[in-house]
Amino acid sequence: MDSGRPESVRLRQDGDEEFRCLEIVSVSTSKALLWHAVEVRTRNRTETLSGLTGESAAQLVADVHAFINAYLFGLIGNERERLLDVDAKLREITAGNRQYLAQADLGQAITSVPGNAAAALAHPLLDPQLMPVGLKKSLPASFAMLTDPSVRHAYNEAFVRSELLEFQHFFDHLDGRSLSDQQREACIRLDDNNLLVASAGSGKSATMVGKVAYVLEKKLYRRDEILLLAFNKSAADELRTRIARQLGVEESALECRVTTFHALGRGIIEDVEGRPPQLANWVDHPGGETKVIEEIIRGLVETDLEFARLWSDLLVVHPKADMPAAVFDVEMDFRRYVSDRIRKGAATIGSLSGVTVKSLQEQKIANWLWLHSVAFEYERQIKIENEDGTFRHLHPDFYYPLTDTVHEHFALDADGTSPFADYVQHADSKRQAYRRKEIDFFETTSAQASSETMLSTLEAELARRAMPFERKSYKEITKALEPVVIKHYHKLISTCIKHIRASHLTLEMLLERAKTLHDKERGKLYARVVWTITQGYSRRLEESQRIDFDSMIADAVSLIRTGRYQSPYSLILVDEFQDISEPRANLIKALKQQKAFSKVFAVGDDWQSIYRFAGSDITIFMQFEANFGASWQGRLEQTYRCNQLIAETAAKFVQRNPEQITKSVHSIRAAVPRSIRVIPIDGKGGRPDFGLACHRILERLDAFLDDIASQWRSAPGTTLKVLVLWRYNHVDPFQGTLPSFANIEVSGQSFHRAKGLEADYTILLDVSEGDYGVPSRVEDDELLNLVIPRPETFAYAEERRLFYVALTRASRGVYIVTNSRQPSRYIRELCEIAGAEVRFETTEGAVLRQCPTCLVGQIIEIHNRDGSVFCGCNQFPDCSRTERSPVRPVSRLRRRR
Repeated sequence: MDSGRPESVRLRQDGDEEFRCLEIVSVSTSKALLWHAVEVRTRNRTETLSGLTGESAAQLVADVHAFINAYLFGLIGNERERLLDVDAKLREITAGNRQYLAQADLGQAITSVPGNAAAALAHPLLDPQLMPVGLKKSLPASFAMLTDPSVRHAYNEAFVRSELLEFQHFFDHLDGRSLSDQQREACIRLDDNNLLVASAGSGKSATMVGKVAYVLEKKLYRRDEILLLAFNKSAADELRTRIARQLGVEESALECRVTTFHALGRGIIEDVEGRPPQLANWVDHPGGETKVIEEIIRGLVETDLEFARLWSDLLVVHPKADMPAAVFDVEMDFRRYVSDRIRKGAATIGSLSGVTVKSLQEQKIANWLWLHSVAFEYERQIKIENEDGTFRHLHPDFYYPLTDTVHEHFALDADGTSPFADYVQHADSKRQAYRRKEIDFFETTSAQASSETMLSTLEAELARRAMPFERKSYKEITKALEPVVIKHYHKLISTCIKHIRASHLTLEMLLERAKTLHDKERGKLYARVVWTITQGYSRRLEESQRIDFDSMIADAVSLIRTGRYQSPYSLILVDEFQDISEPRANLIKALKQQKAFSKVFAVGDDWQSIYRFAGSDITIFMQFEANFGASWQGRLEQTYRCNQLIAETAAKFVQRNPEQITKSVHSIRAAVPRSIRVIPIDGKGGRPDFGLACHRILERLDAFLDDIASQWRSAPGTTLKVLVLWRYNHVDPFQGTLPSFANIEVSGQSFHRAKGLEADYTILLDVSEGDYGVPSRVEDDELLNLVIPRPETFAYAEERRLFYVALTRASRGVYIVTNSRQPSRYIRELCEIAGAEVRFETTEGAVLRQCPTCLVGQIIEIHNRDGSVFCGCNQFPDCSRTERSPVRPVSRLRRRR
């Protein structure tokens, strides 16, 4: 940094960039994947200095901040005669408690006074804490509003109390309801930046409608100065309808702009360029982006041999990250992660060769051998003579019949130790036995897997033995792969493309980030693959001279920052802020920073942030003040939807992640005892029929409601709503044809699509463990951490929030249907939280006896082959609970113990 002229700051990197102090509106740091950057903004210009360490970036910001303030204090001191004019303006807006006062309101009043002193006092970077004591003492008394935060705070607190009384009737009849105390306060408060942290069913939209109605009633803004942003068209349409109804105008005559981020970006481009942007023909079609990515991959496989090799290796050899057991809270979680299924307490892992192996590293080896058409036998029995003349049988991990070679993969670390007892001695005994019998033998180890040399060692050892390799064709590979593997990677690539393009990431940055992952080899491989695909995607857009939605927002931001677009918006309200992404956040920031003294009011629920896979970044919400500046934060903790039992249980459940914002949720509906019901079901071959169970529950619920119709039916023909939810669409029990009942109206959705919906009852299907269960293990791929700078550390954080969303759709009761042999860990947590209020029952409604030890199993009568009978938990061997006295169970299970 060079001070240059006294009124300017000069920053040097590739060249000199000079900024006049009075024009700078913000100086901030941001963290990229590898380094920090400093961003300096004026109303119409943004410059970024990158490649800095965190310490140097912070120091540079502090130096620029101090230099600007020194210049501002000089201006104020040199024009003291103007301070009396400023004093008059300050007294004018604070007299009579006329309005809530943000720093921007004071600044806006001050700027009406001519001269540099007023401009300095209204500067957004003015820091009273740095002001010289002598200068501060010479200021008129009203300036305490500027220099002492406690003075403005006390004024605003008194104003809120007064306004709540004056506008009581106004808030009693707003948007067809009476707003809660927290909603009313949120409507009144209007700082420079505002974040309202809501809860499920707490009236977020009603508060936004109330905010608009209040500021217009107070004549704080004109209607055409107000912008409301929603994430999808249906949400924007609903807000527009409700605001127009509240204001008593036709929607077509509503001057407030209510729109989506994409529509706003499109409108900004059209305003500047005189024509709408040309969108790529795939962006508006469901699945269009996925189809384009598939086409790009197919083209690269056919034309780029190196890409074809990398992509095939990723699909075949690295379908899942090799995560160490230490990452998981308990051993069972690790076994669940690595396995295709758990049989008799042991994890089983499939491979493309058809054999079942014991670890993900062995799976990599088996799949690599299959990919290169190497014939092998897994754990073939070999008879070996001991030194004393006796015999024993060994089962080497891999045997290659073509060269009569034995290959052991040992679970040995770099220092030669093993996490398993007596394993080192066992491995050494095997080595000696092979040497005695002069068996051709080589080994690989877990240490080599960690150092990324396991597969290269395998290839070198086989090549040394002249083993022929014939790589499978891409057609053979895709035919053999499970479709879910390819689908998972396509979805992951789609998300990563958004982040790479939006954050201008490079291949070098991705490769460096891959070094921080647990499975480094897979991370580096994926980085090269996704980078190549992203380049192909960008070329597709450039060649067609089209843009996608993300490009549209980025182009709009550029037009704002360069001053080609002049924002008319002084108040920006943002709905569902927990789903914000970096490009959308940049759009809000650009609008706010260009329009002097504008304000942001964001509403969202961090507990319902469930779109990380689509590009949302919850850290923008969680670090709101760091992203947008000094702010007021409020809460909406009263829910109008769930009864108190569901609301309280769900709140405690989601807050087991300590990184979620703490809220104390209370409902206007009293707790309904046993309104959370768990229904374990069995099935042939371990495959329960969730569709059949769902229909039986619906029939039972319809009959039950018919019996008590006088208690709930307000008019003939009235029905209650039942929402059937599932994590993945393959569980959909209706397949497009909804059943019809006399007392209930049934609809079905995925957990994600159910966000924002509500019903009297919900039925949650397949809340079971598994890759495609609840929590889903395929969603939390560590590869996302290549492109998201601040990944969450809490296990399955987003899956927890998604289950919270599903739980909180119901007002009267929720039925949780699970695989009786693989109940979700989340069911156990609900039982720990709500205790006896969680009822276990059959699809017909008969009570099941819950296991008091594991909480998710049922105590059943067990018949041994010798004719003896005892009671035990059906989760054996995971739970060994037994009881002497038999009970009459609903279900029975025969087994040996």
